[in-house]
Amino acid sequence: MSVDSFEKLADTITCHAWNANRTRVALCPNDNLVLVYVYQNGGYTLEHTLKQHDSLVTGIDWAPNTNRIVTCSQDRNAYVFTFQENVWKPELVILRLDRAATCVKWSPNEDKFAVGTGAKAISVCYYEDDHKWWVSKHIRGDKSNISSTINCVAWHPNNILLAAGGTDSTVRVFSTFTKGIDSRNSVSAGTAFGAKLPWSKLLAEFPSASGAWIHDMAFSPSGNQLAWVTHDSSVHFLACSTEAHSVQVVNTPGLPFQTLVWAGENTLVVAGHDCNPAYLQGGAGRYQFKGLLDKGTGAGAQNKSVARTWQARSGLGSTNTADISNDLPTTHQNAVTQLRSFSPTSFSSVGNDGQICIWTYAKPGINVQ
Repeated sequence: MSVDSFEKLADTITCHAWNANRTRVALCPNDNLVLVYVYQNGGYTLEHTLKQHDSLVTGIDWAPNTNRIVTCSQDRNAYVFTFQENVWKPELVILRLDRAATCVKWSPNEDKFAVGTGAKAISVCYYEDDHKWWVSKHIRGDKSNISSTINCVAWHPNNILLAAGGTDSTVRVFSTFTKGIDSRNSVSAGTAFGAKLPWSKLLAEFPSASGAWIHDMAFSPSGNQLAWVTHDSSVHFLACSTEAHSVQVVNTPGLPFQTLVWAGENTLVVAGHDCNPAYLQGGAGRYQFKGLLDKGTGAGAQNKSVARTWQARSGLGSTNTADISNDLPTTHQNAVTQLRSFSPTSFSSVGNDGQICIWTYAKPGINVQ
């Protein structure tokens, strides 16, 4: 594993998203702004600043085919931005929430997007041509068993199944079948979670035995597996294609992961408070933690270094301690907040150190399947 490039673009970056050809990136510098950078001449240049939100932006996603950016915020609203006449034109999406929006993802067909919220609800939005606006429909806690904040959502490749997880320590899979948007032919053969898929139906739920919060999740490229990371430093793999829907839990060393991305059907990259991406490989029921990916860093040394730094900061209330160095032996110098797929052989990462990094899998021993 090697780092192709890295550059500091802000004090902190909480989330980011790429356009289709990876020449532009939209990111949030931990405030109410969305910054759009263009990559040229070996570096990033600020191209646009989107200022519509009133509070912290919590989620960004960029649709590759329609070239639309969707954002959500603690101001309880979402915006869809369309690039016209060299400017990003916003459309307000009223989510009808009494709590913050926490995350957002376009569906694979880019005709819907899902917003996680702190209101014990998921908002699924689609464009209504007759009225020329975005409509928001809720999957609510009283009908779906959601009992707390949704931290993350993940779309199945069929554009209908939606997984969600959060602070009630349970992963749930819902149907988002929407008349006029989805075709019944796309699921005529049924799915791993059944063939009857009315709107907002709860199809399955998987509580965490440890009670740990769920930070991020994603379906594998085939949709036959669902992975999620929890605050107890565990990685969970659900074999969706089996009737038993078996879940394998892999306990890992080090600090909790906050984010993940699939690197092929049977390889998962994870990252978080250890400041160093790691990977797991195997297949359904056979996943193993393989190690950390930052070049030249051993797992033992890395975990010890981060743990000592955290101990000093929390115990002594200072980062200027005499017995430790504030420089970590990793590219990222603070927690990794989000991973994104960059190409079939690479991914990007952003973190609380304000850096954006591009990583490639070109290293013997990392067999991306």
